[in-house]
Amino acid sequence: GKINTDLVARLNVLGGRAVGLNGKDAGLIRAKKHLADVYENGEVNLVDIGYVGNVEKINTELLEVLLDNDFIPVIAPTGVGANGETYNINADSVAGEIAGALKAEKLLVLTDVKGIYADYRDEASFISTLSFIRGNIDGGMIPKVKACITALSGGAKKTHIIDGRAEHTILMEIFSDEGVGTEVVKEL
Repeated sequence: GKINTDLVARLNVLGGRAVGLNGKDAGLIRAKKHLADVYENGEVNLVDIGYVGNVEKINTELLEVLLDNDFIPVIAPTGVGANGETYNINADSVAGEIAGALKAEKLLVLTDVKGIYADYRDEASFISTLSFIRGNIDGGMIPKVKACITALSGGAKKTHIIDGRAEHTILMEIFSDEGVGTEVVKEL
């Protein structure tokens, strides 16, 4: 709760009307246990790794009330199971699910690189637009690209993976025609 509380406080100091939430609030994020794939001796086994979950459903009612009244929801990536248990969920996954459920205009996923590269070791291989029909993604970009796919599949209109370290990238993405980072689309 500390990071959520700090973000809410900073947004409010800057003049926003932020409200801190987690997935248990009003059943915002319904979750189920995530079983991890573990490869041993040529076989795939599903292993219980504790209170890690996957999103089953987003209850958009609370978010719509807040957004309709100019509040900024700041959501901790936790969910609630059928028996009230709390599950930690990948933040990118939660963002993609929420963007899709709300049919968002745009999902911006921040990272610590310019965007997606065909070869992560070669900045000249930067990809400005990526279709989820074709593409080869690995490492830390997998959950980010999956979040974009989830958002688009759920009804979000646009998704972008941008560098959160560079100044004003969010503003440049929102207010310019060129955009920054990598746009992830359904089809090219």
